Amino acid sequence: MADRYLHLTGTAPGRFLTRRLGLPQPAPLRRWTLDTPRLDGPLLHLTAGTSAIRDGLAKVLATTGLTVEERPARPAGIVLDATGVASARGLAEVHAALHPVVRSLAPGGRIVVLGTPPSSGDHHQAAAQQALEGFVRSLGKEVGRGSTVQLLRLPADGTPEAAESTLRFLLSPRSAYVSGQVIELTAAAPGSVPDRDAPLTGRTALVTGAARGIGASVASVLARDGADVIVLDVPGARDDLVRTADRLGATALPLDITAPDAAARIAAAAPGGLDVLVHNAGITRDRRLANMPAERWAQVIEVNLDSVLRTTDELLAAGALNRGGRIVATASIAGIAGNDGQTNYAASKAGVIGLVRSLGPRAAAEHGVTVNAVAPGFIETRMTAAVPFLIREAGRRMNSLSQGGLPADVAEAVAWFAQPDSGAVNGQVLRVCGQSLLGA
Repeated sequence: MADRYLHLTGTAPGRFLTRRLGLPQPAPLRRWTLDTPRLDGPLLHLTAGTSAIRDGLAKVLATTGLTVEERPARPAGIVLDATGVASARGLAEVHAALHPVVRSLAPGGRIVVLGTPPSSGDHHQAAAQQALEGFVRSLGKEVGRGSTVQLLRLPADGTPEAAESTLRFLLSPRSAYVSGQVIELTAAAPGSVPDRDAPLTGRTALVTGAARGIGASVASVLARDGADVIVLDVPGARDDLVRTADRLGATALPLDITAPDAAARIAAAAPGGLDVLVHNAGITRDRRLANMPAERWAQVIEVNLDSVLRTTDELLAAGALNRGGRIVATASIAGIAGNDGQTNYAASKAGVIGLVRSLGPRAAAEHGVTVNAVAPGFIETRMTAAVPFLIREAGRRMNSLSQGGLPADVAEAVAWFAQPDSGAVNGQVLRVCGQSLLGA
């Protein structure tokens, strides 16, 4: 369903009326297309405090496709290296660096602040680096005009090369609906990508719940990026699944992910092994706990969480995921903030977050596989189009970008996790929610 309010605020009368009434002023987001693969404008590279990575970071920024300029009048992106900030007084340099230039950021621009993990042995450094999180989340709510702000934590003993794929994602139209997020990298070496326009070439990806909606969009973006895609959904969605497969040149696998032999059938569908496994299948059976029968609870836990745990364990044990593989699961902001009438759904999605954080380090060490999750907020789908008008409007406006996201926004985040050079991104849960006011 079209966002008529967003259209209204794009007209002169609409802008005048909404300003007078103090209503949100959403800006159309610039998303990736063949015609707009990059941000339009230069990149400003700033430093707060001393930096041990300045030269290496400059080389990485050169891979983003944006031209780094000393003092551009209208930067499309600003990268602030704050890895050397280790005291409360050092935070003054963060202010001094960004205060003079933040107003000059182009509409739809990107700000990325680089930090390091808070130290367990230096409480002054820990305080200063944790302060950057509050700073970034607040700035993300201030910048407006479709712009976004993120905090990227580099490992204390790592090099900026590990951040290459992440910076390319955050400093591009692909991250249009991601803001106010904290991403923490490991020291793992990034894999090689011979063709950045098709980074998944030669890799096999399977997406569950792919007949329509977010799953179909994820499959489409992975195929766009060169992957050989297998799309999976329940046999009852066979017609939609086949249409999606035919459109993408993919393979359709009608299968109930809760079936006891689901993992074996997935492995059989990819005899050369999987390089990307996307757990997207999910259901809702909403009702307040006092009115929720046991079967409604069990259905949601079984599909959204237990099947993810079971198939992941079995595929890893069988060696069906190739080394350098990527597992990406779909969580939800409901699993972070909770939601009225969704105790079962929120529990299942919080469980997915627990899986990612626990399994990620072990899967990398034992199988050479990373595990991450996306946590969508209000995404414009057939399901949200059926939500009552006032609730739908609240969902759209209650974020820093004052609008709903699109399935493609989730898909772009999944594709970033899936890239071979995203090996330093592990155990992360990325909210694709426009910096929703719900949860952290």
